Amino acid sequence: MLLQSGLSVLALVAPVSAVLFWLTIPTGTWQPVAAAQGLLLAICAFAYLSYTRTIIRVDAEGISERGFLGRVVSFSTAEVGSVVLLELYQSGALDTQPQLFVTGTDGRLLVRMRGQYYSRGAMETVVDQLAVPVVRVPEPMTLQDLNRARPELLYWFERRFTGHTE
Repeated sequence: MLLQSGLSVLALVAPVSAVLFWLTIPTGTWQPVAAAQGLLLAICAFAYLSYTRTIIRVDAEGISERGFLGRVVSFSTAEVGSVVLLELYQSGALDTQPQLFVTGTDGRLLVRMRGQYYSRGAMETVVDQLAVPVVRVPEPMTLQDLNRARPELLYWFERRFTGHTE
C-alpha cells in the first residue's frame, strides 16, 4: 500500500512540478514552487513515518493500538468481549480481504484490523493471544451486507455511504 501511494503521488506531482519549474525558472520565480515541493516532501515523510509506527500489540494485560496519527488506545482483557473474523469484498471487485474486529463486552468496536494493512497471520496471532470467543463468518460479505448485519463494526463514514441510518 505504501508503494502504491508513493507512486500515485509521484505520478501526479512530477509532471506538474516539471511544468511549473519549466515556466518559472526563466522568470526567476521558482522559489514558491520549490517551497511547495519541500512542503509536500515533508507531508510525505510524515505520512511514511506515521504508517511505519502504526502497531497493534496484544499481551497478558490486553490489546493496544497506535493509530496512523500516533493516538494510542488500550483495552484490558476484561474489556474485550469477542473477535469477529470475516472476508470483506473490496469495492467494485471480486477479491476479498480479511477483516478482524475486536469488540468489547458491550458490543462496541475496540480495534479493527484491515487486510490492506495487516496480514492474515497477524490477525491469527491476535486471535490466538486473546482468550475470547471468536466468530468466524464463513461466507464473504460486502460492505453493505456487513452494514445491515453489524453496523457497529464499521466506521461512521462507512455506515453513512452504505445506506444505514441511525
